[in-house]
Amino acid sequence: MVEIRGYLYYNLVMEFNQISDTPPHIQKLLIEGYRRMSPQQKLKRVDELTKAVQQFALARIRRQYGDISEREQKLRLASLWLDRETMIKVFGWDPSVKGY
Repeated sequence: MVEIRGYLYYNLVMEFNQISDTPPHIQKLLIEGYRRMSPQQKLKRVDELTKAVQQFALARIRRQYGDISEREQKLRLASLWLDRETMIKVFGWDPSVKGY
């Protein structure tokens, strides 16, 4: 298990280094900070980042579709996370027809 974890960690760091414009010494500080975080702190951070991404997506939806109901905003947002079949089955909303 340790070997797998090390391998995955190495790949994650390598990908981060290839796509990041963050200087290496700052990347190192970030990684060290994440290592010191408790699991609860990490989950909280993921939750906060997810909510931020959703707010950006909602801003795009509002800009693109203008004055739509809150329900439609939520359906369009959900369609970004859920597959088409689930959207149709649960909400009666076909993103292929109505848009994302």
